[in-house]
Amino acid sequence: MIAGPYRAGGGATDPAIRAANLKKLNEAAVALHRAGHVPVIGVNMALPMIEAAGGSDAAYAEIMAPVSLALVDRCDSCLRVGGPSTGADDEVRRFEAAGRPVYRSLDEVPLARAS
Repeated sequence: MIAGPYRAGGGATDPAIRAANLKKLNEAAVALHRAGHVPVIGVNMALPMIEAAGGSDAAYAEIMAPVSLALVDRCDSCLRVGGPSTGADDEVRRFEAAGRPVYRSLDEVPLARAS
């Protein structure tokens, strides 16, 4: 799983910041894919649901954190990218509480084992 800011850092009100944050998450996902992993980003899972629920702040609050945190329980490890983010830090804490690895840079992530 890749955890990082989406609405943090001014993204709550600035679509350009959200887009830049999402681009960083997706670029990290490409790198993990190329290393043989199956990357998951909570934001990418939740955003279509939020849009289908009307796209409001209430829909965001209802869906984003619960979906992202539920994904944590189904992933093997976490790559934390980007700057400050309460949501991403909540995901990291959940990984750590479960004793699963949290990496702070792409260089730390091991290559995937062949299945």
